[in-house]
Amino acid sequence: MKFTQYDLDCLSQASYLIGDETTGRAVVVDPRRDIDEYVNDAEAAGLKIEMVIETHFHADFLSGHLELAHATGAEIAYSSVAETEFASRKLADGERISLGSVDLEILHTPGHTPESISIVVREDANDEVPFGVLTGDTLFIGDVGRPDLLASIGFTRDELAVQLYESLHTKLLPLPDETKVYPAHGAGSSCGKNLSTDTVSTMGEQRRTNYALLAPDKQTFIDLVTEGQPPAPGYFAYDAVLNRQDRDLLDEKVSPEALDLTTFDRLVAGGAMILDGRTPEAFGQGHMQGSINVGLNGRYAEFAGSVIPTDVDIVLVVDDGFEREAKNRLARIGFDRVVGFLERPLEAMEASAQWVQRASRMTATEFTNQWLEDDRVQLVDIRNPGEFALGTIEGATLIPVGQLPARVGELDPTAPTIVFCAGGYRSSVGASVLRQAGFQDVSDILGGYGAWATQ
Repeated sequence: MKFTQYDLDCLSQASYLIGDETTGRAVVVDPRRDIDEYVNDAEAAGLKIEMVIETHFHADFLSGHLELAHATGAEIAYSSVAETEFASRKLADGERISLGSVDLEILHTPGHTPESISIVVREDANDEVPFGVLTGDTLFIGDVGRPDLLASIGFTRDELAVQLYESLHTKLLPLPDETKVYPAHGAGSSCGKNLSTDTVSTMGEQRRTNYALLAPDKQTFIDLVTEGQPPAPGYFAYDAVLNRQDRDLLDEKVSPEALDLTTFDRLVAGGAMILDGRTPEAFGQGHMQGSINVGLNGRYAEFAGSVIPTDVDIVLVVDDGFEREAKNRLARIGFDRVVGFLERPLEAMEASAQWVQRASRMTATEFTNQWLEDDRVQLVDIRNPGEFALGTIEGATLIPVGQLPARVGELDPTAPTIVFCAGGYRSSVGASVLRQAGFQDVSDILGGYGAWATQ
């Protein structure tokens, strides 16, 4: 058996290539949209990708099933209860897919979404102890799937939580302790609240340590998994719908168009948003007015999708040579309206100094000494509620960064505003959102709450 796990750190997303080396037949499970790595690895191993299996309609990324089907001729497969606009195979509960000796068993495991499935993998169809189980968003390492995301339109949170409990207890927990657990997401994903940094576990370990599986009864389980979930990024509902649809394909080899300053200005004047992917430090030293800063060195697509609308054109500002990476990472969440990038951005900013501004950033000590006791200051904590509950700066208002565009009206644009997060990455995002919305006096705290709490 050929079994490869692909871990995409910036989205905390896992996908899988499973093949039988004796027959050359293979499947890919939950692929991201830039598919070359799967195609190249399969070819190098002498495998033909015959099927793309999706464990559910993903909300946190735009899956690559259409791209893989186009590139390889593979069949696309979902649960038999899933309805798609494109041709797809319907997989029944208990159905077996033979790749040769390697055998896949489909388990319907609704709860995170109604159409969620898990896939039991056996190196030989007769093995009593499976090699592993691909659990999608039903079971994570240290957590279970959320039953409250908008991917599940038509079902209440509690209805899905009941389904999730039943799926875990009747389909997954009966698997042998030695069965390896391979989830679709890990730590950092908004698909859960307690996800581990580990990329593989076992059913036995999860049975012993997973807080949700240790719940003594169904109602306790429902209470545990429906409370304290992080806010879902704004693009989740958009992707959940788009993953059902027949849509344009991504060509990951194509770079966006280079824009001179005149064309760049015209596009911005016409409503395009400027997404600056440089580091917060470089952004702070100088950027085009109206820019949103989401650094490529972090969770770029996730935070861009949290603060930029789905229906606007995007012009990129990035360090030279990173234009295609920025475009492809946005495409992973279905943000395809990248109309170009500013050519030689530093030279362009020098040539249009009247449209360039610096970002005010202060150390934790400067904040404490100069602003902590100033009643005029509007202090905004843009972390998640779980982080806020563990401690914040007195007087801060909690508005998670993904909620900031919709809740900006709760803040006074004329007041001095100071934004902070955990370490400084999200605060640069949030501060730039407020400046773009017309706030005149906005700063963020270098090192965030961590730096302030340890000074």
